[in-house]
Amino acid sequence: MATYKKRGNKSAKQKVENQLEEQSTTAEVFSTLDEGASRTEEWVARNQKYILGIIGVIVVGILGYLAYNQFVQKPKEREASNELFFAQQYFDQAVNTADNDSLYNLALNGGEGKYGLLDIIDKYSGTKAANLAKYSAGMAYLNMNKYQEAVSHLEGFSSDDEILGALAKGGLGDAFAQLNQLDDALNYYEKAISHSTNDFTTPRFLLKAGKTALSLNQYDKAAKFFNRIKEEFPNTVEGRDIDTFIGKAETLK
Repeated sequence: MATYKKRGNKSAKQKVENQLEEQSTTAEVFSTLDEGASRTEEWVARNQKYILGIIGVIVVGILGYLAYNQFVQKPKEREASNELFFAQQYFDQAVNTADNDSLYNLALNGGEGKYGLLDIIDKYSGTKAANLAKYSAGMAYLNMNKYQEAVSHLEGFSSDDEILGALAKGGLGDAFAQLNQLDDALNYYEKAISHSTNDFTTPRFLLKAGKTALSLNQYDKAAKFFNRIKEEFPNTVEGRDIDTFIGKAETLK
């Protein structure tokens, strides 16, 4: 009688051989890892001074930054802010006074033994107070009809504040307009408009941008600026007579 033999069964000898092979492979892997670890340890040992030196430099850099910020930058910021307070008082008085050139000069150059805006920009470079002093100095020069100086200082000012940032860019537009560089003026008016949207600066510079675009014979662009005032800011000072400007732009198109 025929005997049925199951297929696929491995003999005991095959199983032992496979197990030995697996153990051998595992041993080789661990051996490779051990060799790699040993080489890493040897490399670290050989370069220990170098590694510690790098770590030391990083630690010293961090501690130096923290110390500089705590013992140099913060006191410098406080001192600059105190100096700016007096210069800013002269600037604020000049803004609210009809005959103001002498006050703007005091704001710029100082008085009564106090620093002016220009001193603060020079002596406290890198501080928030020096940055703000650039804005006030630029506006002072703009009001004194010194347009190149206004451009120089306002271009050095930066702020994310929605009002101050827009006013600085609009001030640059005004300076370039007075220098008869109308393309530059329009560019900065557009930057002032896009900096933020509010009822104070946005309609103001939309109107100036529209008028400048008219002067450049860019009538379509002018009409867009004027129509935006009509649509978004009809109750502002700029919105009162905006239909006149829209009509002019539409007629010239």
